[in-house]
Amino acid sequence: MRKSEVLAAESVACLNKALCRLKDIWEEIGIPEDQRLQRTAVVKSHVKGLLDMMIAEEEDLRGRLVSSIESCRRDLDALCRELQLPLFKEEEGHTMLQQEKDIRTQVEAAMTQKQQRMQELRALLLQEQVLCDILRTDTYRIDHEAVPSLGQLDTFRHHIANLSAEKERRHAEFVSIKKDIISRMEDLDRLPDTSFEREVISEEEEAFCLSEENISSLKLLLAQLEEQKVENELLCDAYRAKVRELWDTLQVSQEDREALADHMIMSRKRNMDALQAEVMRLEVLRLQSIRDLTEAKRVEVALYWEKCFLSTEQRLAFVPYYDDDFTEELLNLHESEVQRLTQHYQQHQELFEGVQRWEDSWRLYLDLERKATDPSRFTNRGGNLLKEEKQRADLHKSLPKLEKKLKAQIEAWEKEEGREFLVNGQKFLQYVEEQWEVHRTEKEQEKLQRQLKKSKQMEEDMLYGTAPRTPSKRRLPGAQTPGKVRKRGPAGLTPGRGKPLHVSLLERNKENMPHLNVTTLGGASRPRASPQCHLSANSVTSSCSGIAKESVTVESALQSMSV
Repeated sequence: MRKSEVLAAESVACLNKALCRLKDIWEEIGIPEDQRLQRTAVVKSHVKGLLDMMIAEEEDLRGRLVSSIESCRRDLDALCRELQLPLFKEEEGHTMLQQEKDIRTQVEAAMTQKQQRMQELRALLLQEQVLCDILRTDTYRIDHEAVPSLGQLDTFRHHIANLSAEKERRHAEFVSIKKDIISRMEDLDRLPDTSFEREVISEEEEAFCLSEENISSLKLLLAQLEEQKVENELLCDAYRAKVRELWDTLQVSQEDREALADHMIMSRKRNMDALQAEVMRLEVLRLQSIRDLTEAKRVEVALYWEKCFLSTEQRLAFVPYYDDDFTEELLNLHESEVQRLTQHYQQHQELFEGVQRWEDSWRLYLDLERKATDPSRFTNRGGNLLKEEKQRADLHKSLPKLEKKLKAQIEAWEKEEGREFLVNGQKFLQYVEEQWEVHRTEKEQEKLQRQLKKSKQMEEDMLYGTAPRTPSKRRLPGAQTPGKVRKRGPAGLTPGRGKPLHVSLLERNKENMPHLNVTTLGGASRPRASPQCHLSANSVTSSCSGIAKESVTVESALQSMSV
């Protein structure tokens, strides 16, 4: 028999003993039977209530155990799935308390394992981030929030180990390359001149980014420095050979040679610069005499180019003229060219001089033409105006005669030579015709612009009235003094009666006085005088003459009014 059963039996015995004792007391007191029944019922009620309360508490305990078991089972199943572990199997025959204890123990163990895995994952992620920042590589693809499995953690640890090994390998490679780069820069007497080079040389080794790109850039920089070192050595060897050759040619003393002794052995940047400077100095001494003679010949060549009116293409054809490598051969080529040009000029000297006279006369003619259109020429009281007009008239007559003479000479020359006579790469007669055509076009354009300007002024005078003008000191014959002007009748121009003359002219010439909008030869558009009228370029020729005549009439009338 269980102890609990024995204890229960003892409890029943105690209850019976207590009831018997109560019975004896009631009898001794003499309590009637009906009151005894009441008191016995009260005892029963107390005992039953106490037992019911105890039973209810135990029932509640059992319910809590059942609920806890179910909750722990759900948590344990979730943790097993999250940790990728097999589900927990309960042993049969266990009481509820034992089941609850076993399941809770499993839940606590799973929670501890989850925390350990997440802590290890965070630590590995931190290590990976540091290594990836240094190596500039992509991070491992793993969920940072989910609980990793044991296999995932093992793979991740292996990945971190590989990154650490790669970092050590690249760091060792960086240190080795950096040492070589510093050595090559010292050999080349070179300082870091880019941000990357300064980062390699100046920064601490641990702070350098060991990405594949940086390692490749390091290797490329080292290869460039190696190549530059080899080039410097080859260049220094070539400079030394050239220096020795020039020493022997110029018979340089042994004392002067000793001053360059150190540079004749080493091949650093400063040695190369010193050797290059010495070669240049010796070359200058050697070429000084040849250069002076060649430059003098070039002056003669350029002079004959101008005299013979050679084109740019013909000048560029003599390539030695632009060669700066002054040698004896170059000097000989210039002497031959001078001889050829001299002979060519002498054979056709009369023709070239005639062309030059035409050029000079044409420039003078254009200058006189320009002065003829300058209004300020009338203020000149020294007699130059008549001289210029006479000179311009003479040139206007002499130029065609000179052109005719040159045409005959050119035709004879072309027949004799069997080729075209060109001046600055163009047929001379064609050039002359083009110059005259350009001059005529410009004259017509200037004339048209003057007419347009005059038409615009006349229209403004008609629309808004003529501005007061200062009367001339000289009066026309028959003109009256201001004080003796007679009043006109209604048909005249009396203010306030009838239409003014410029208004009637405006009405009669509406068709001939649209505002002008003509594009000049240079491509610029003339500004419009008024938004009411327009004139196309095709109507300018037909209307300008009529406008000019009306302008003269209007101006005469307005001047009479002002007088």
